[in-house]
Amino acid sequence: MIDTASGDGNVVSYTFDDGPNPADTPRLLSVLREHHVKAVFCLWGEHAVAHPDLVREIVSAGHTLGNHGMRHDDMGGWTPEQIEADLRDTNTAIRAAVPGARIPYFRAPFGSWGRTPAVAAQMGMQPLGWRLAIADWAPPGTETLVDRLLTGVTPGAVVLMHDGGGDRSQTVDAVEQTVPLLTSRGWRFTLPARAG
Repeated sequence: MIDTASGDGNVVSYTFDDGPNPADTPRLLSVLREHHVKAVFCLWGEHAVAHPDLVREIVSAGHTLGNHGMRHDDMGGWTPEQIEADLRDTNTAIRAAVPGARIPYFRAPFGSWGRTPAVAAQMGMQPLGWRLAIADWAPPGTETLVDRLLTGVTPGAVVLMHDGGGDRSQTVDAVEQTVPLLTSRGWRFTLPARAG
C-alpha cells in the first residue's frame, strides 16, 4: 500500500475522498489551479454518476483519479468477488464521464481494507493509504484543520482530506491557507509514489 509522496525531501501529496461534490469541488479545483498543485481525487461512484461534469473538470485540470467504491460501503468483510464487482462498477461510472480515464489508485471507504488491496492490484490500481488524516469528516473549524495540517505534515506524507460526503467548505479553506504557507516553507506538492 502506498502512503508516501513521490520525490525526496519536503514533499507532500494532497488527496481528496468522497467527491465529486458540486458545493465544494469546483472551489477546491480553483484553489489548486491557482497554486499549481496536482492532487488525487478518490471518487465515490454514485457521486460520479450524479456529477459527470465535475469528473471531467477534475481530469481536465490534470488531477489523478482514484476509485473509492460505488456507494462508500465498508468492504472489510467482503469476498474478492464482491469487491471486484464494486470496483468494476465504480470504474465504469467514472469512465462514463471520462471515457478511457486512468484510475491508478484505489482507497477503501472508512480505511476498512480487508481483501481489497489484492483485488485492486489485480485490477491495475495501487491501494492508496495515508500518513496524515486531518479528521475533516467532522468539521472542527478551518483554524483547527489548518493547525492539523501544518503541525502534522511530515516529509513524504500522503494527506487524507475530503471534498464530498458533507459540507467540505472548511477543508477547502484549509487547503487555500496551507498551500501557500507550506510552499513558502520549502515544501513541494507531488503525487503519491507508485509501486515499482
